[in-house]
Amino acid sequence: MTSTGAHASAETAGLESPVSAVAGVGSARARLLAKRGILTVGDLLLDAPRRHEDRRQFSKIRDLQEGQKTTVSGKVIAMGNKTFARTGRSVFEVILDDGSAHLHCRWWNLPQMERFFDVGDELVVHGKVRSLRPKAMDHPETETLSSVTREADPETLAAGAVGAAGAVDLAEEPSLHVGRWVPIYSLTDGLTQRARRWIAWNALKAFGGRIPEADPDLLVEASRSGWTASADGQQEIPLLAQAWPSRAQAIRDLHFPVSDTDAERARQRLALDEFIALQFEIQRRRLNLESKATALPCQGDNSLMRPFLARLGFRPTQAQNRVLREIREDMGGTVPMRRLLQGDVGSGKTLVAAAAALMALESGYSAVVMAPTEILAQQLHANFRRWLEPLQIPVHLWTASVKSRSEPGLNLGLSDVGLTVGTHALIESSFLPERLGLVIIDEQHRFGVAQRERLLRKGRYPHLLVMTATPIPRTLGLTLYGDLDISVLDEKPPGRGKIRTHLRTPDALPKVWAFIRRELELGHQAYIVYPRILDNGEEDAKSVETEYPRICKALEPHAVGKLHGRMPPEEKERILGEFRAGRVKTLVATSVIEVGIDVPQATLMLIENAQQFGLAQLHQLRGRIGRGAAESHCILMSGKASASSAALASPSAPLPPDPRLKAFSETDDGFELAELDFKLRGVGELTGLAQSGSDHLRFGSLIEDRPLVEFARQLVRRHLRRPPTGHPTTDPSNKAR
Repeated sequence: MTSTGAHASAETAGLESPVSAVAGVGSARARLLAKRGILTVGDLLLDAPRRHEDRRQFSKIRDLQEGQKTTVSGKVIAMGNKTFARTGRSVFEVILDDGSAHLHCRWWNLPQMERFFDVGDELVVHGKVRSLRPKAMDHPETETLSSVTREADPETLAAGAVGAAGAVDLAEEPSLHVGRWVPIYSLTDGLTQRARRWIAWNALKAFGGRIPEADPDLLVEASRSGWTASADGQQEIPLLAQAWPSRAQAIRDLHFPVSDTDAERARQRLALDEFIALQFEIQRRRLNLESKATALPCQGDNSLMRPFLARLGFRPTQAQNRVLREIREDMGGTVPMRRLLQGDVGSGKTLVAAAAALMALESGYSAVVMAPTEILAQQLHANFRRWLEPLQIPVHLWTASVKSRSEPGLNLGLSDVGLTVGTHALIESSFLPERLGLVIIDEQHRFGVAQRERLLRKGRYPHLLVMTATPIPRTLGLTLYGDLDISVLDEKPPGRGKIRTHLRTPDALPKVWAFIRRELELGHQAYIVYPRILDNGEEDAKSVETEYPRICKALEPHAVGKLHGRMPPEEKERILGEFRAGRVKTLVATSVIEVGIDVPQATLMLIENAQQFGLAQLHQLRGRIGRGAAESHCILMSGKASASSAALASPSAPLPPDPRLKAFSETDDGFELAELDFKLRGVGELTGLAQSGSDHLRFGSLIEDRPLVEFARQLVRRHLRRPPTGHPTTDPSNKAR
């Protein structure tokens, strides 16, 4: 441990004390807190309120409305207990007068409450108005202004803790429950909000002075760094730009802020500590690679690239040229390339992958492309053969059902060096590529990190290019792929037709089918997509196997094929071959077609039960059309809204069939849709895996805190790469927080 870390450990010893060290926490309350995972003082201090209520404004009793949650003050003019003989229930009632009207404050079956009030006391009460005749609140929270000693938590008083070391100074802080921004905690049965506030206050009084900074050096560096968080200099950290509270002050403001701004600033400050620790973990992986690996010289000499580009028949886009320059610089550097290529559907990632492979092949090294499905692997294999075989480059296919390592008549003159396209089968021990220089992984989000690393170990620190056609929200990219450099293809190749997206309800189906028939008669092709292979008993759910015979009959004489994941590989390939050749005009399929299908004559897609697909998946499906010059149409058929779509619906507006689908129909920007999908579905559901510590964030949100994530990344990157000055590098992830 560094000297800074040892210092922090000594300071935080008190924070590791059991929660029972806090005044007011006996064995019973310790057990209740343990149900929420609160075992130590540190756990208690970092258990943030779920919200704060503004109880600074007082209402007149005469103006109260039924159901209103409010704060009033007044004098006790009468009080007493009453028992109902028929039910055995009792009620203790206090009547307040504020000069405008009377308020009845009632506590049911709590006769002992009589001890805490006297006639003539000045009270402040907060609660919900239950009735107007008489005006009444049940079980309100109270403060007695004229007799503050009585305001100690009853259990604390009973324990004799007031006045002991670490107990709350009531004269200094007479009001925790009203007249301020009041914390509202998540509780377990048996623990009240009132008691929970006193526990938090006592903990801060006793241990608040022992809270260290996560990393004092980084705090100073951050303060000097300026507050611009985004790479383009346009976005600032919202509240921290105004003041940088210490960690101790942030924790105090987290519980008992003076204003709502203080509470949000405190959350951001603590979230930044989390993001800094997360970035240390991510960027150490990259530094570890840089320190022990020497890159293979794979920048190439253009001997294959020039004839390849000349044969294309079109010029790469500016975005493709920019990304290829970034890749060439990486592959010619001293550190193995680790790059993520993001490109919207139809942006030309396959061309970039082929060109990157050529750089490795020109340098005498082989390249491997791993795809998540056999369909995609076969499509990529066909594309690469069409492009590279005229250059005498062997292109192999390696899947569970097809394992070829040679093509007759092709010889690069470099032993078995060439390009291999495959699936997970490439990870098997039987696959042993010669002189592996470049690994390309398509649709990266479908593979685990462990699978990626197993393939990389087939060579000696080969370069890595991972690609995805599912745009990744920027904040997620900085965490999930934080150890990778990121390139973006933000331009589509010329000659692509416009895609129009239409949202329809089932009553429009006759017109939709008539439109599909007209498109087929014009020589175009269509996809009909269903969410499942077989019916599952749901009344409004359709499936490929059920609908296929009906569609065949409805579209006669046009040939119709079907495709889904349970079909044998050779049958899938036969159907796809028929569709590519134009002999099959309509393909009835599941989402198995969302990647790897490129048929320029396909200009129409109908997606039934569209509400059952995620936005990213719908965008991938829509990307199968619009690959030729003709205008294309994507029709979403939906009869009801999905559960998550309520987040987009205005409370005052009538709910459309699915607001989520409406938003999808209004944009074809995959990055915009990715941000929307991220907000709707959250981190875990969107990615399907836990994010390098992000699932343990208490205060930070990968959805809302992008400026903080970017700032933390810049800060840690500068800190780790600064030349050593004789002082040990501190790392907040090693310290108690």
